[in-house]
Amino acid sequence: MHQIFFPYITLSGINKKKITNYLEPRQKSIFLQAKQEPKTMSKKTIEVVKNLDISRYMGRWYEIASFPSIFQPRNGVNTRATYILNEDGTVHVLNETFTDGKRVSIEGSAYKADPKSDDAKLKVKFYVPPFLPIIPVVGDYWVLYIDDDYQYALIGNPSRKYLWILCRQTQMDDEIYNRLVQKAKDEGYDVSKLHKNPQSDPPPEGEDTPKDTKGIWWIKSIFGR
Repeated sequence: MHQIFFPYITLSGINKKKITNYLEPRQKSIFLQAKQEPKTMSKKTIEVVKNLDISRYMGRWYEIASFPSIFQPRNGVNTRATYILNEDGTVHVLNETFTDGKRVSIEGSAYKADPKSDDAKLKVKFYVPPFLPIIPVVGDYWVLYIDDDYQYALIGNPSRKYLWILCRQTQMDDEIYNRLVQKAKDEGYDVSKLHKNPQSDPPPEGEDTPKDTKGIWWIKSIFGR
């Protein structure tokens, strides 16, 4: 289950008056636009799967496509996630991808956002940075669609900034892919941002590949490289 993180930069020594003069007319413009176009500014409530069978959801999933994320290398291939159900009902999460000939991975845990709800809304927790995992980061993991056989799934989050199309196999039929893309579009996601992740068949096994233990990919991702 993939993680969401919003870095921030603190700026100092900037002329506040100039900033105010620059922002005020733009803020008014945005406000007027919101008043004049309420329909285009609002979005429907995202529908999620009900009564997800978490035990059937466990195992390996291959990423067919996703929105760009700083938690994934831009040149990563063969991206996949492996989920294992813990005795306490939480889920062990292992996300892997391969970049520059090395295996990149990050581990975390997932759990239901509301144990009493039948909505497939989970929380995922990772510790970053990967080379010194000390800072907890929690994100949303919403299952928007899954087929009856639990072979392909559509995953999103409430802000609609992140989206994943997952499959049990390394390749997905075009008809199924297009159906999931349309589902995401119907839920208000900007599907033009979808990026297909190359998958080889058979998939590589991590033990046979050198591992990036320094987290260099993560540092590059923060700076958009």
